[in-house]
Amino acid sequence: MSRYDIELRPAAIKALRRIDHQDQRRIRAAIALLGENPRPPNATALQGRPGFRVRVGNYRIVYTIDDGVLLVVVITLGHRSDVYRG
Repeated sequence: MSRYDIELRPAAIKALRRIDHQDQRRIRAAIALLGENPRPPNATALQGRPGFRVRVGNYRIVYTIDDGVLLVVVITLGHRSDVYRG
């Protein structure tokens, strides 16, 4: 399988900065793994909009995949209680 590039949208970068450093490390590691396998076994397809989500503890990473150019775009991330709002 080819390696996917990873792009973080501004909302994802902003959200990541607000998270404590220990959880940031876990989330960054999970995002890096999406470059190796953008559809891991724990990824769930979103309902009502295109994309996937992956769980990292109490946090969720919401992303889309462009197989044509081998790109994973992290749309947003955040605590499970509010990541889907807006």
